[in-house]
Amino acid sequence: MSEAIIDRATFENLEETAGADFVRDLVETFLVEAPSMLEELNGALAANDAERFRRVAHSLKSNSNTFGALTLGAMAKKLELGGFGVAREANGAALTQLASEYARVADALRELKRA
Repeated sequence: MSEAIIDRATFENLEETAGADFVRDLVETFLVEAPSMLEELNGALAANDAERFRRVAHSLKSNSNTFGALTLGAMAKKLELGGFGVAREANGAALTQLASEYARVADALRELKRA
């Protein structure tokens, strides 16, 4: 399951570079912080704060790509590069999809962390 959601080569490269224990800590931090980022995206959208929306989407993109969550990273990048207007026009549908993909990523990362 996790290989379809997490690019295994990226994840393994991170483990080789940073060490498996450190990567487990990074994963745990991501699992704690990403839900807050998703909430902040919704808050920025509700507040009509395009700059805050862009910054949070950028951070989520970077963090996702670090672990090999490439689909989540691509979704966040799309929001970063102009998705604020699209998200607003679609009443946040893109954020719902983003949250759904994050849930898949979180499950996959928990599985990899246990391995």
